Amino acid sequence: MSGNGVVRLVENPGAECQGSNGRRKVLVHVCSNEVITSYSVLERKLSSLGWERYYDDPDLLQFHKRSTVHLISLPKDFSKFKSMHMYDIVVKNRNEFEVRDM
Repeated sequence: MSGNGVVRLVENPGAECQGSNGRRKVLVHVCSNEVITSYSVLERKLSSLGWERYYDDPDLLQFHKRSTVHLISLPKDFSKFKSMHMYDIVVKNRNEFEVRDM
């Protein structure tokens, strides 16, 4: 904890998308048990849950849900889609997505 009372999480950058067992992390849509393999698949799932594309930042892929203040911001390049982005989606869509070891 820093002197100002803020706790900071520091992840091992070399293991960004790997679990403790060395497996890769994947985002899974729970209802269909489908692994999210592209942004087009993710966008379809989010759209069905009421999320809309938000075009405020040209460097990011963003989604907003009108009934909330939530904004999901993702890197434009799917290869840069990391576990922190996956967990953000899970937290903002309870019971709809899970992060699993592949």
